[in-house]
Amino acid sequence: MSGQKPLAFRMRPQKIEDIVGQQDLVGDNKIIWRMVEAKRLSSMILYGPPGTGKTSIASAIAGSTNFAFRALNAATDSQKDLQVVAEEAKMSGTVVLLLDEIHRLNKVKQDFLLPHLESGAIILIGATTENPYLNVTPAIRSRTQIFQVQPLTPADIQSGIKRALTDTENGLGSYQVNLTDQALNHLSQATNGDLRSALNSLELAVLSTKPDSDGMIQITLDVVEETTQRQSLVADKDGDAHYDIISALQKSIRGSDVDAALHYAARLIIAGDLQILVRRLIVIAYEDIGLANPNGVQRAVTAIQASEKLGFPEARIPLANAIIELALSPKSNSAYTAMDMALAQAGRSKAQAMPNHLKDSHYQGAEKLGHGNTYLYPHDYPNDWVAQAYLPEAIADDKYFNPKGNSTFEQQLKDVNKSLKDQQERGLK
Repeated sequence: MSGQKPLAFRMRPQKIEDIVGQQDLVGDNKIIWRMVEAKRLSSMILYGPPGTGKTSIASAIAGSTNFAFRALNAATDSQKDLQVVAEEAKMSGTVVLLLDEIHRLNKVKQDFLLPHLESGAIILIGATTENPYLNVTPAIRSRTQIFQVQPLTPADIQSGIKRALTDTENGLGSYQVNLTDQALNHLSQATNGDLRSALNSLELAVLSTKPDSDGMIQITLDVVEETTQRQSLVADKDGDAHYDIISALQKSIRGSDVDAALHYAARLIIAGDLQILVRRLIVIAYEDIGLANPNGVQRAVTAIQASEKLGFPEARIPLANAIIELALSPKSNSAYTAMDMALAQAGRSKAQAMPNHLKDSHYQGAEKLGHGNTYLYPHDYPNDWVAQAYLPEAIADDKYFNPKGNSTFEQQLKDVNKSLKDQQERGLK
């Protein structure tokens, strides 16, 4: 195998049906599938994280349409390289040009390309990890369709791995390989939706592991932890460690221990588990901090969203900001416990009638039914408030929101709520 291209390169799809994932773009009857089916390609920009299939889509489009395919880099290849592609297009007809890092295309190269895009001699497929609406020039954007390529799911990664293990021509099908379920799961999780990384880690594992006495190459969890350089969180026999660390993270933030919170978050980061980490942090923000520090919650959510766009390793930077503020914020669960109490009550009293004055009155005959007739419009009263009943009569005294006043903001909500409830009680007597 010496001298061959990496496995991820060799497994690049030759036709559109071989593409792993991205079915919202290349699946049957989807936009790129239709372009290929009709052989009516238009220039496009594929925008998404590394290893998610941008180059694969471009090569598959070319293979499915039998057009010549060339790949260049907007940052490192010269205008002369573009001229070679343009000359080939003149001689052979249409050329599909994958232009990586298109956000770094300078004006000289852009001006050279534009007339060839206009004539259709070059079908440009730009690839970028940067937001094209912010980082690609309007002249190029106006001549392309922009498609966002999503990170591959673990199931997508597993599909690509299994295909590589059985492909005898371009893959590892000529080797006798036993990939354990734990190793397969780790490869699909630890590479964060990056199939290229998963395939290259798999190839390194196969080539560097000696066969056993039966000639079988045993690829275990320990082996792929080494080749991915990421430790698994599910190595214990019951698979509980993963959930234990998530639980410990939330309890550490809830308990305001910033160092413990950073420790457990770091263990998730080392495992490459970005999606589970950000999902849990958003839950923590609203469940455990909530109304005690709503501005902090919003800052944390913004930082968490930024980490998703950045991916690892940079994602650790906004995550650190979010985790530290959440851990050291005042805590309150009053909002979500109020909702849970309301849900429990609503589940017991689905059939309880609401007051007639709250019912919809925007239809003919509502007045005869007494719907909305006595409703008092709060904006017609001082301070835009007036005492009237809102809950069904049977549960009129129910109270779900019980804030503790753990911050100035929550105390203000508590005071306002108490004042309004007192005024309503007096006004309804």
